Amino acid sequence: NELKGVQIEGDELVIGALTTYTNIIRSEDAQTHAPALIEAAKTVGALQIQNRGTIGGNVANASPAGDTLPVLMALNAQIEVASKANGTRIIPMNELYTGYRSLAIEKDEIITKVRLPLLKDGEHTHYRKVGTRQAQAISKVVFGGYLRIKDNIVEEARISFGSVAATTIRCPHAEQALTGKAVSVEAAKELAKDITPIDDIRSTAEYRVKVAQKTLEAWLASF
Repeated sequence: NELKGVQIEGDELVIGALTTYTNIIRSEDAQTHAPALIEAAKTVGALQIQNRGTIGGNVANASPAGDTLPVLMALNAQIEVASKANGTRIIPMNELYTGYRSLAIEKDEIITKVRLPLLKDGEHTHYRKVGTRQAQAISKVVFGGYLRIKDNIVEEARISFGSVAATTIRCPHAEQALTGKAVSVEAAKELAKDITPIDDIRSTAEYRVKVAQKTLEAWLASF
């Protein structure tokens, strides 16, 4: 039970690793402070999977197509892990994946919590999944975005994509193109420098590059 539930601790939204997607969706605190994560949880599998699957499982599974992972990365999540011998420590989500399905976690550690900073005024988040079907679909492209805007200028940008590389990734070229200026869809062109998709049974690399760019463009055009 210690690994379940959603609560606010100080300036963080803390989600236990064994919290199901359904419980995240129903959490008023998550609805307020992590709306993009709510949208991601709604796209995982079908209702039966949302009732049993957990956010810790999605993180630990480490699939580059994991539905919640780009949102967690864009929201600057901190992953809490613990071991009997060494207690707890924090791994920034951006440093968690060291390669394909490989995590920076020791053999005696388990994931215990996901920590997210509470959203503040001027902060905007977004989630989009592109798959073959409305449900039970593995993503072809999955996107999580964060912008902090003040006086129409982007002060900070975090752009994250899944299914476009060996791991879920941040996109530094696109982020740099957005930071310090007004929001512009032109920044989406920089994604080609950040992502390295492959051809596989679900899609082609060319398709993934184009869809990633269009997905980011659509969000930026909404401002």
